[in-house]
Amino acid sequence: MSTHKQSIIIVGGGIYGATAALSLRRRGHDVALFDPGPLPHPDASSTDISKMIRMDYGADEFYMELMEACFPVWREWNQIWGEDLYHEVGFLIMTPTLMQPGGYEYESWRLLQKHGHSVDRIDATTLRERFPAWNADYYIDGYYNPTGGWAESGAVVARLLAMGRAAGVQLHEGKTFAQLIETDNRVTGIVTAGGEQHQADWVVVAAGAWTPTLLPYLSEVMWAVGQPVVHFKPENPDDYRPPKFMPWSADISRTGWYGFPLNKDGILKVGHHAVGRRVHPAEPREVLDEEIDRARQFLRHTFSPAGDSPVVGTRLCLYCDTWDGNFWIDRDPQRPGLIVSTGGSGHGFKFAPQLGEIVADVLEGRPNRFAERFAWRERRDLLHEDARYMAD
Repeated sequence: MSTHKQSIIIVGGGIYGATAALSLRRRGHDVALFDPGPLPHPDASSTDISKMIRMDYGADEFYMELMEACFPVWREWNQIWGEDLYHEVGFLIMTPTLMQPGGYEYESWRLLQKHGHSVDRIDATTLRERFPAWNADYYIDGYYNPTGGWAESGAVVARLLAMGRAAGVQLHEGKTFAQLIETDNRVTGIVTAGGEQHQADWVVVAAGAWTPTLLPYLSEVMWAVGQPVVHFKPENPDDYRPPKFMPWSADISRTGWYGFPLNKDGILKVGHHAVGRRVHPAEPREVLDEEIDRARQFLRHTFSPAGDSPVVGTRLCLYCDTWDGNFWIDRDPQRPGLIVSTGGSGHGFKFAPQLGEIVADVLEGRPNRFAERFAWRERRDLLHEDARYMAD
């Protein structure tokens, strides 16, 4: 275990990079963060109007426990910031059939009870009374979990970067990574696209969907995919705000649909989490007309009349998918001095309070009970999607 002061370069200023920079700086290291900028980068997946904050993970108890460790910090951050960027309004999960053992909804509900969390079972009658925007003729079973909600993700990243800067992190905006510097079989720094060389004891690549492009040897275990997000603006906004309308998922393990209540600008965000389409992060990020049509059809069926609302924006959310849906936070065994921290796979943002701490423990060689799941690993033949039931 190494705890002496070291110099560290972090590549990427999204949620993985921002939290790593803050955690490592707080431990006394010299930290410099490089990003094409400006920060927060408008194309970063975490620079969005909202991300889901929830611990509902089907039968996957590991991610539930990781999220349980995050909630106290989310609440603490609200106090530090003097405003609630994490909105703990709860999370509503519904399905058109009765919840059954083995299903995502049932197993989430079962584990919540096992861990002592109070949740409300929601049947069609209760859904109609408490959450009247829903189609209670179709969605007949589910639950409401009051522990959870959503975060103003772009604003959160901005706050964390500001905290890092105040703590002494050097933020280098407008600096694009070009290649690693390797000396005596060890990574010792980076070269920027402008030809600048920067030396450090460690390099942490936390470049999100850009990671397999910057480090192409990882392209067999992770890749960038695009997932459509559509912003609607309903005419009857009061029907889509808490407590009548909560962050939600609608039969998500089969349909992929999830979304949020109206934000302060009256926007109803609807997202889709599925296999996605492979993309290059430098390509134009366009949501296809047919993807907008599918979102509208879903809304008409689930939250009529929201489906007839005007579309006021779209966003192609880029995931850095790993082959098994688990994050990738570890030292590169073939390149001493390099750590890769990425692989959010559509569900990483909510764990911001722990992501930086995991990176810091990996770098310092400290034990961390969550790090083993994210360790360097070989790709197996069968995809394991259990960790990807839901998106942020």
